[in-house]
Amino acid sequence: MRPRVLLGGLVAAYVLICAGVFFAQRMLVFPAPSERAGVPRGFEEVQVPGATFFIWSRVEGDGPVVVHFHGNGEQVGHLGWFGSEFKQRGVSFVAIEYPGYPGANGSPSEESLLAAAEAALHELEKHGVARERIILEGQSVGTGVAVAMAAKGWGRKLVLLSPYTSLPDVGARAFSWLPVRLLMRDRFDSASRAADVKVPTLIIHGTDDEVILFELGKELSGRFANVKFIEIPGAHHNDLWEQKQTAAVFEFVLEP
Repeated sequence: MRPRVLLGGLVAAYVLICAGVFFAQRMLVFPAPSERAGVPRGFEEVQVPGATFFIWSRVEGDGPVVVHFHGNGEQVGHLGWFGSEFKQRGVSFVAIEYPGYPGANGSPSEESLLAAAEAALHELEKHGVARERIILEGQSVGTGVAVAMAAKGWGRKLVLLSPYTSLPDVGARAFSWLPVRLLMRDRFDSASRAADVKVPTLIIHGTDDEVILFELGKELSGRFANVKFIEIPGAHHNDLWEQKQTAAVFEFVLEP
């Protein structure tokens, strides 16, 4: 009986762990900062009725407008440096906040992030930004949002930094001992959506990315019809912008 009791206890413990992961998964996928950062200097804050808000570094004229979707541990208030880099090059920069993150109502999920993103894009149109000026950009978890918006026809270009095929693919590699594909509620299946993306796409991924494996970004690149893939040897998940090759983003954005 003892082996059976031991086996039963192990099975029960495994089931409890799976249940705990299932119910806590959104805290793991969306670890929102606890305190809100201020609006960066040179930005304005724009509220999106009933959804979220975005910050905007505006450059006069009809040049490109980069719309950025950040990583899961960030918030838009952290992106002032990014907007400044684009502004120096004559490019407007918008960062859309996720529901449930500091200053935004609701709770984060794939459904809520995609709804908030599209509502913010419509709000940009109301502020006079024509669709043909918009360039979508996503980093880490934000690449799933950017791909989904591009698949719906938003943006004339797409930039993806450290992307993935789907979140279950990321989770299955990080937690190989759990049935991640059955447990995950928010899937962000960029691999399936890529076929609907017709615009020029730039993907940059570090070979030593310890969070989203390089192989996932490489695999995703093969799903787009018009893509340029830049491999950065030795780069990790959080140091892409320390690599000189990442300046290709600015060149890509400014190309006619």
